Amino acid sequence: MGNWFKSGAPWVWLTASAVSLSLVMVLGLLGLISAKGLVYFWPKSVADIQYRVSESQVDHVIGEVYDTEKVPVTRLRESGVQVEGAGLAERVLVKRGNRDITGLDFQWLVSNNVINREYPSDLMVLERREWGNFYGYLQGLMEQGQPVTGVQDLWRELHQRLDRVEEIYEQIREIEKGEIGAVNYALERLRLKQRRLELDDDWNDEYAREFEQERAEQNEIYNGLQQRLTALYNDINRDALVATVAGGQQVTIALSKVVRAFRPNALSVFGKTGHYLAKLWEFVSDEPREANTEGGIFPAIFGTVMMVFIMTIIVTPFGVVAAVYLREYAKQGPLTRLIRIAVNNLAGVPSIVYGVFGLGFFVYFLGGTIDQLFFPEALPAPTFGTPAILWASLTLAILTLPVVIVATEEGLARIPSAVREGSLALGATKAETLWRIVLPMASPAMITGLILAIARAAGEVAPLMLVGVVKLAPSLPLDGNFPFLHLDRKFMHLGFHIYDVGFQSPNIEAARPLVYATALLLVIVIILLNLLAIAIRNRLRERYRSYE
Repeated sequence: MGNWFKSGAPWVWLTASAVSLSLVMVLGLLGLISAKGLVYFWPKSVADIQYRVSESQVDHVIGEVYDTEKVPVTRLRESGVQVEGAGLAERVLVKRGNRDITGLDFQWLVSNNVINREYPSDLMVLERREWGNFYGYLQGLMEQGQPVTGVQDLWRELHQRLDRVEEIYEQIREIEKGEIGAVNYALERLRLKQRRLELDDDWNDEYAREFEQERAEQNEIYNGLQQRLTALYNDINRDALVATVAGGQQVTIALSKVVRAFRPNALSVFGKTGHYLAKLWEFVSDEPREANTEGGIFPAIFGTVMMVFIMTIIVTPFGVVAAVYLREYAKQGPLTRLIRIAVNNLAGVPSIVYGVFGLGFFVYFLGGTIDQLFFPEALPAPTFGTPAILWASLTLAILTLPVVIVATEEGLARIPSAVREGSLALGATKAETLWRIVLPMASPAMITGLILAIARAAGEVAPLMLVGVVKLAPSLPLDGNFPFLHLDRKFMHLGFHIYDVGFQSPNIEAARPLVYATALLLVIVIILLNLLAIAIRNRLRERYRSYE
């Protein structure tokens, strides 16, 4: 046994066991997130339930069965629920929707009190732009306030009208966010230009006539767009549907408020698969709605990826230059050792501290100074003196800088001295040797540091809450308006989106599956960014393998 311990085999087995356990835990976590998140898009069957509230009262509930649990009968009786028997009773959580009618989105039902549960094929689910899902039975259609008659297939007619509404809605969105947004942007730039001329005492009658003419042209374009919008809104509000909810009440819903209509109980496996893929595509390509608990998360995906790219562009040269100086040029002494200790300690500073530093230095000091020097016409409204994607990227660049420095230094240290000496012997200068020989050979180590930096930065949330991330950004940092890349804009982030939906949502039960789906997507985005960096590193490693 003593020889076995001396051989080091137990420590090898212990290390292997720890690695295996960590791998199993990571895979288990990913499996849990995947199982909880991916099922969110699958259409669930909708039940029509008759439920006994008391001996003399029977309630009618329509909804999706979300969860089941065992509860002590005594606890149910204490809460006012009439239930027979003793011990444990099963109850189910039903998502009944129709918040605008019932005021409840979820309701617990005791299984013993359920009289009847059916799954009618004509039961309809509407995904709405507000108030969440609607559950009921389609009774008819209306056009301009009058019932539509003579329709043989009411369900097909509903979808044809919904397709028409969706086309009009896309036109409205293009006008509001695209064309009107461009007009407003042009008018604002014109106002700021006039203000700057006034501050410089260059404003004169010629400028006044020129600006007035340009404003008149923009206002004429705006008025034309407003007329088009008015006509489209009148057109989109033409149709409505009539449906019956639980209890027999009839309601009228404008089709302009409906995103999608389907009958989950009548869908085949292929139909459910098609619905699942459509929902999945909407999730990654559409904008959020309903306080971020419905719709897609494309702005958050875009903001996360763009912030990581900007951070990478910033941190790479600074980290490489610092590492090159410490390894190649700095005199190895107490001061250099102190700098290395400081760099290593920076890696352990809590991320929120970087956020406070970014807010104080980048936003208030640096951004405020930029506004006073270059954007005085916009004051007191800040341009760069406010949280934005630029300051968020800079903050995360400082946060991940120690990782890049340490990894690059390690790569430089692995390059044999003979390579440097051979280059110098052939007449190359130290700078040429560094640029043409040393740095290319150390590039795999640089990319390794960059991979670690991306992995940490993409998942950070705490500092971003102070320096640029918001719940809902009105526009993306990249658009068609000059200068196209707007680094002074706030942005959405997947990590903050998870926090917001999971802990700040007004309807946490409904949003919980979305939290898992967004978390899974964040993991996938980080993996893809890392795979891209790993592919680049492997190509560089193959190129300089002889020096590894």
